[in-house]
Amino acid sequence: MTAMLPPVITLAQPPAQYQSLTPYQPFPQLPFTALDDANDSYGLAQQLCRERKAQGRLLWIDATANMERVNTAEKIQALVAKIKTIGFNTIVFDVKPIIGETLYPSQLAPKLTEWVRPWATYKVPADFDPLKFMSAECRKQGLSLIIAFNAFSEGHREFPKRGLAVQKPEWQTVLYETTVAVEGNVLGEKLQVSTETSKLPKLTKESYAVALDKDGKLTALFEGVALTALAPRPSEGGAFLVAVGGSEASWLRSKKLGEALLPTSTPRFVKLGDMAQRQIPLITNPHHPDVRKRLLDILAEVAKGYDIDGVIFDDRLRYAALNADFSDVARKDFEASLGKPVESWPHDIFRWETAWPTVERRWPVPGPLYEKWLTFRAQTLKSFVSDAAKTVKAIKPELKFATYVGSNYPDYPELGANWAADDLQAGFHFLSDDYQDKGWAGLTDFVVTGCYYKIPTLRDALALGRNIGDTVEAAGQFSNRAVGDASFVYAGILLEHYKDRPEELKRTLQAACATTQGIMCFDLSHDIEPLWPIFQEAFKVSAPAPHTVPGLLSELRRRRAEQKAAGKPEPPVILYRGTSGTGF
Repeated sequence: MTAMLPPVITLAQPPAQYQSLTPYQPFPQLPFTALDDANDSYGLAQQLCRERKAQGRLLWIDATANMERVNTAEKIQALVAKIKTIGFNTIVFDVKPIIGETLYPSQLAPKLTEWVRPWATYKVPADFDPLKFMSAECRKQGLSLIIAFNAFSEGHREFPKRGLAVQKPEWQTVLYETTVAVEGNVLGEKLQVSTETSKLPKLTKESYAVALDKDGKLTALFEGVALTALAPRPSEGGAFLVAVGGSEASWLRSKKLGEALLPTSTPRFVKLGDMAQRQIPLITNPHHPDVRKRLLDILAEVAKGYDIDGVIFDDRLRYAALNADFSDVARKDFEASLGKPVESWPHDIFRWETAWPTVERRWPVPGPLYEKWLTFRAQTLKSFVSDAAKTVKAIKPELKFATYVGSNYPDYPELGANWAADDLQAGFHFLSDDYQDKGWAGLTDFVVTGCYYKIPTLRDALALGRNIGDTVEAAGQFSNRAVGDASFVYAGILLEHYKDRPEELKRTLQAACATTQGIMCFDLSHDIEPLWPIFQEAFKVSAPAPHTVPGLLSELRRRRAEQKAAGKPEPPVILYRGTSGTGF
């Protein structure tokens, strides 16, 4: 009896771009770097830019960190010539740092002339315009010049008296914070919850304390000095409620065994500048009409006044945090989007969970309008991105509009910035159809993502026993898929990571430019001089930046539309576990 043979399996040939036996290396003159070639190479933008030999090579020049490098015409002339010689094709020049002052003479903002740091004082003469000379030198050297602005930031934590948001506190974003109290007595210096008596302030005969169990029920009473002397331990899951003195002690003395005294929290709304501890930028309110108008006016001022190639918003194109903005104007806008009032503000959006017995604010508990709130904020920023792009292109249609963001996309629903394409399909819990639609990548000419990891490639991470998501290659690969051919995308790297690490920089250059259509190097001030030879070797063969090639973006979008119309399915997007805050 003849054995039945299994049927012959016919495998389709892989796409042409994957048939080469030699994996793609953006810089063949550098040492070979093992990369995830199939996933790194995916997408129309990758194919098109490789066909045209286009590659973004951007060098970022931060305003405050580089003031001494751009405070004379001679310095700018030498700097731009050096950048050209090394092989970069684009300079990103920051003219509005987070403090809100500008390097150029503006009718809308004070001029930045001095920046005092503990280690140095940087100055630019009041009558000198660095942007004017930067523009002239870039034209002379044939470099693309993109001007950077910090959008919703008008002040700096370390300069509390400077910035328009200091002068105009109504511009500041409003945070949803909480006040924690027990029966109306606010926790603070005079009334404290503690699990360790050794950490309490000095108690006197006026002080009083009670022990509370895991459910907040009163189980023991102590005179303050007795609590200090006895130094008891709380029951498991319990704590001591201690009144140092005054009315709080009198109130606490009236309590009886068995009473429940769990702290509760109530909302309070506070301007960012009034917070004792806050982030460095003084973030403004994206809903305030004057804030939005001023930013658009600044874009127009620069677009009209200078010979430039485009503008880019830095990462402050966002909300301050998940608990921003809860101003009256934001509430009005949100209710307008809903078509009805919010019955319980802010708890219909979320409420803060307060842990017991630590009394720490832990995490938000979503309310019935939480998902709509995330989508509303994403729409607010997308509409501003649209307005900004239209503003510059109405003045000069050829100007490019771009945005910089951190590469860890799951961070951004809390910040309101959906920088992906508006049809991204990926396995994120927040990526509903409505939220997906608020992606802004298609409104830009390119997106830069901060892939600010020290490990270059997936293989490097595996060899080190580290998380593969914490690599430039993984971040660039996801960035390319998230933008999804709606625009060009360049991977940003942090130059301070490569001090005395030349081989890692070489592999990082390969990874960044294999996974995206170019690289952005941040920042000129990060001890770049020892790295010049590596960049010069990598950029030995000149290449135009994709955003400078006439018609290239239009062709990309045409091909993308054709592919979508044909119903060609996209392979699943690989989700790597990156580190929160990367690229902020």
